[in-house]
Amino acid sequence: MTLPPSALAEPGPSPAGGPRRPLRLPVAAALAVAAGAALLLALPPFDLWWLSPAGVALLSAAVHRRRLRAGFGLGMLAGLVLFVPLLQWTTIGAGWLPWIILSVLQAAYLGLAGLAGAWVSPLVDRWRVLWPLLAGLIWTSQEFLRGRTPFGGFPWGRIAFSQGDSPTLRLAAYGGAPLVTFAVTVAGGALVALFWRRSGMLAAAGFAAVVAVLLGAPAALPLTATGGPATTVAIVQGNVPRLGLEFNAQRRAVLDNHVTATVQLAADVAAGRQKQPSLVVWPENSSDIDPLRNSDAAQQIQYAADTVKAPILVGTLQRTDTPGDNYNVGILWNPGTGPDLAQQYAKRHPVPFAEYMPLRSIAGLVSDRANLVSNMLPGDHPGVIATGAVVVGDVICFEVAYDGLVKDVIDGGAQILAVQTNNATFNEAEALQQLSMVQLRAVEHGREGLMVSTVGVSAFVDAEGTVHGSTGFNTAAVVVRDMNLDGPRTLATRLGNRPEMVLVLATVGALIGALPLRRRRDVIDGDSVKVSEEQ
Repeated sequence: MTLPPSALAEPGPSPAGGPRRPLRLPVAAALAVAAGAALLLALPPFDLWWLSPAGVALLSAAVHRRRLRAGFGLGMLAGLVLFVPLLQWTTIGAGWLPWIILSVLQAAYLGLAGLAGAWVSPLVDRWRVLWPLLAGLIWTSQEFLRGRTPFGGFPWGRIAFSQGDSPTLRLAAYGGAPLVTFAVTVAGGALVALFWRRSGMLAAAGFAAVVAVLLGAPAALPLTATGGPATTVAIVQGNVPRLGLEFNAQRRAVLDNHVTATVQLAADVAAGRQKQPSLVVWPENSSDIDPLRNSDAAQQIQYAADTVKAPILVGTLQRTDTPGDNYNVGILWNPGTGPDLAQQYAKRHPVPFAEYMPLRSIAGLVSDRANLVSNMLPGDHPGVIATGAVVVGDVICFEVAYDGLVKDVIDGGAQILAVQTNNATFNEAEALQQLSMVQLRAVEHGREGLMVSTVGVSAFVDAEGTVHGSTGFNTAAVVVRDMNLDGPRTLATRLGNRPEMVLVLATVGALIGALPLRRRRDVIDGDSVKVSEEQ
């Protein structure tokens, strides 16, 4: 990655003593493309986690000393290379045009990161030791913005979610996903500083040490051990008749699949082939028929719960008296007594343009499928569900990507984390990306977790982020595991979003701090132009 003098438009200082010029544009563009590709390959299903800092380093080199517009464009280019293939699974349910719009929107945030990298170039030129810190601040703040705007944000593809097999995952227990992203991107900044031109031996050794410590040393960090008793939990992946959006038309078959699998689990328990579970968890949309309004669906779920002799956390839709309005809920269904309306959770963060339509008239011009989207209403409280044997922290589908929604259930007393999801309108890559988020959450909060899907991937995750019992995709499966309960609150749980806010404020300070140096450089560049004109 050493950048030769030939890659520079002008290897030395300008005649007036101004800064060196940036890399030639074709070289910078190639680095931006390579950066996007590296960031993509770091994420599931590829899981080459060590490419994340390399991607950060490549984009940092591409935008250094460039004009702001060029910095934005290079960041946008890297973002398109990352997000267009990463979000390809959205085409299954939404079509190609929403996929492209979403990818371009997400890429624009990397464009802002590129612009910010170009903006702080004078700080790096003055104090190269700042390059790692500035890279970490910019990338963490970019993810802060992308996870909150617009319409509540879309945190998919965060660098922290690429670190499931990396030692840096342990940092989640100390500062959550923002600290993981910060450490990896600081390592990326140290990497580009290490290989940039004219790094002395002492400086190079220092930057190399930063990379090694940040990427390797977290393996020695202790994690909060779960300290309570264990309970047996079963996850049921019933599968659907076929993949695609139209699976909702076959909702009775989906319910029947989950009932059948649960009844078979009961038979296996009776035969001694499986342990008796204290809780069975079905996925999101396992009953797309509202069992509180449809007696036939209720009878089937009751039959399953009575047969397996354990409460079932059922993922279902609850209709309202207003046509088209509904809630996406997880409800506890007990053997003998049926649904416990006090122990249910309504999804708090419905997905815009997929579960509700913010700009329906405009969206209808983009895709004719916009009219198929109903109006999913948000719930008003965290998903803390007491089953008798265990207190479950329930989040539904994409909610696992949002820091605050997961923290709320832990603060509410959850002993384990459950992610009910429905990947039938997506593909295996999306499911694996979601599972990586469960890994991070388990480490972040020191709680064992599970993800259960209609079609896969379903799995258990221990408090060290290790995946157990992972199922195949588009197949029926039942997995039973003893889950450890409780444990002390991690530092990340206690701190909440405070570390992230400190990093965002520090980013604002760095951007402001670069302003005087940029003005000075503009004056020098202006004097250079005058000298050239006089000559």
